[in-house]
Amino acid sequence: MIVAVIDIGKTNAKVALVVLATLSEVALRRTANAPVRQAPYPHHDIEALWTFILNSLADLNRERRIDAISITTHGATGALVDRAGELVLPVLDYEFDGPDQLAADYDAARPPFAETGTPRLPIGLNLGAQFFWQQRRFPAEFARAAAMLMYPQYWALRLTGVAANEVTSLGCHTDLWNPWWDDYSSLVDGMGWRQLMPPMRPANDCLGPILPEVALRTSLDPQTPVFCGLHDSNASLLPHLLADAPPFSIVSTGTWVVSMAVGGKTTDLDPARDTLVNVNALGDPVPSARFMGGREFSLLTEGQPQEWSEADVAAVLARQVLLLPSTQQGSGPFPHRDAQWVNADDLSPGQRFAAISFYLALMTATCLELIGGDGPTTVEGPFARNPLFIRMLAAATERPVVASETSTGTSIGAALLASDGAPAMSKGERTEPPADPAWQAYTQAWQKYATA
Repeated sequence: MIVAVIDIGKTNAKVALVVLATLSEVALRRTANAPVRQAPYPHHDIEALWTFILNSLADLNRERRIDAISITTHGATGALVDRAGELVLPVLDYEFDGPDQLAADYDAARPPFAETGTPRLPIGLNLGAQFFWQQRRFPAEFARAAAMLMYPQYWALRLTGVAANEVTSLGCHTDLWNPWWDDYSSLVDGMGWRQLMPPMRPANDCLGPILPEVALRTSLDPQTPVFCGLHDSNASLLPHLLADAPPFSIVSTGTWVVSMAVGGKTTDLDPARDTLVNVNALGDPVPSARFMGGREFSLLTEGQPQEWSEADVAAVLARQVLLLPSTQQGSGPFPHRDAQWVNADDLSPGQRFAAISFYLALMTATCLELIGGDGPTTVEGPFARNPLFIRMLAAATERPVVASETSTGTSIGAALLASDGAPAMSKGERTEPPADPAWQAYTQAWQKYATA
């Protein structure tokens, strides 16, 4: 079976073809996903994304016959639609700071961390804060809403005409879900939103075949099934939930670096350091932590060469060239610290790249420590292809790190929604903690400065 995975990331949108028998990605289409900075507020270019999705499905179906469609998207995003399935308001970009205008009112309405596992986050990173702001600022439009959809299920609605919601997106720092009771939070009932919530469906439920107009536009079989879909970090986690024995940790890298611990050490999560409780595709709570590592990497390396040598690595370790947190503030384990370079005079491009890679690895190691991460760590996504990140993560955690061979774990995980069996995944290259004591000395120096 060949599954077309619609994968809407914050920076890029993709449609990938995944062969289920081999769990291999055999074709990919990609486009930039930039918000529209126009009235009434910055929002996602939904119609441009829809055109990209339809064009990609049509194009890919000419290469390999598509048997099913699955969906995964970034979190902190939802859609308000009317009875005809049309948007009543644009899909808000979570980096818009409008919801902060009502922060005091929202803080009085939102549930405590103990109920939802959701930390209070700035801008629109709590989806509940977005809906709260939209209801206050656009009451007439909000009153027309017939359904409040999570982002993957909005695209499922466009494909099938079936409205649904699903737990991984609801349980991703939204304030809308109580993972301990497997039900909506007190915020949903307090705001009168429960009536807007469509039926809950498991991520692997088939919502139905594609709509006739989608079949006509793409030349797909009109009976092509569409699966409900899930949040992207949980898509990365799913193959390991089905195949691996705990304890283990997964690091899903993209715009956000999301660390998840399965069967790890017991620890108290600190909401002030961007730890949270995700809900996995099986419905179970998962201690998680995150920082905007992909965005940081892009900003730090923009216009700079990404080449390095072992001599560069040795120089950075010996001089203890440190980049300290945080280059993106307001989230992550050090949300209020200003970035700072230490021992960074006269760096060569290769040395600078090594120090940046080490910084990202040490931020990730901090996240794993905060959530009780244990056992081997598997890195999914772009950072899996950075050996400096992998080596420093192994050094800092003192545990082996596996660099996933798939270009994006989200596509494989989402494709598995169309499968009946557990995956037999290729694990990728395993890196043990370096024996050279210079690596450990470097991690200790970084941790000392970062926590001072």
